[in-house]
Amino acid sequence: MERPNWAPGDIDLERPSVARVYDYWLGGAHNFAADRAVGQKALEFMPELREVILNHRAFLRRAVRYLLGRGVRQFLDLGSGIPTVGNVHEIAQASDPSVKVVYVDMDPVAVAHSRSLLNGNDRVNVLQADVRDTASVLSSPEVNDLLDFEQPTAVLMIALLHFISDEENPIGIIGGYRDRLAPGSFLAVSHAGYEADEETDSYRAARSMYDRSVTPMTYRNKVEFTKLFEGFELVEPGAVRLPLWRPESPDDLDGSGRPFPAFGAVGRKV
Repeated sequence: MERPNWAPGDIDLERPSVARVYDYWLGGAHNFAADRAVGQKALEFMPELREVILNHRAFLRRAVRYLLGRGVRQFLDLGSGIPTVGNVHEIAQASDPSVKVVYVDMDPVAVAHSRSLLNGNDRVNVLQADVRDTASVLSSPEVNDLLDFEQPTAVLMIALLHFISDEENPIGIIGGYRDRLAPGSFLAVSHAGYEADEETDSYRAARSMYDRSVTPMTYRNKVEFTKLFEGFELVEPGAVRLPLWRPESPDDLDGSGRPFPAFGAVGRKV
């Protein structure tokens, strides 16, 4: 396979990645044949998957707008992925050009493309790091040169935590970021999940294929999802199915009639 000029030389073109499969589902162009093959196979098992991914993106848009309305002007976007469409700085800086954003991802393609796209925007930084290494992220120049943790900051974990198993202690990871935040800061999370009796054959098949081909996922129910907000006070409407978190139009709602396989919530540090 010919290596595109935007792909770093040490990238294995035959190995799918979370960020690039997600980019494919969103209609982006920064993915390889291996990513598209996995993404398409998942869609064959679960045709509604692209709609689910778009709902995570719509939740991000609504959450950022809500946080801007609460006076937040700093965002730490963890597991930010490839900047395909509707990114945090685009949403936020359209409202207030002074907003500062740091994107963090471990995928080299996501980081390389983000840096090229954001070149010249001195209010946005990009860090290549594993978000599970909280200390490294928070001590990095990319974060500390831009964000003032004495001021309210929003930490975003959009479609991220289902890639962190219970054994990796997601609550502890979140706590490492929470402890650095000033009171009045926020955490916004979207997360794949449903109740045990809601898993359909198509969900199970898509999940099994993705776990084998890309990386294992940990689906959490509403109670397990809510526990991730330890130390935060949930804002209305609390922890809900993703389309139900402050919909802005009928287009934000899922009209399928089936239980939506993801939750969303925003919490405020008190």
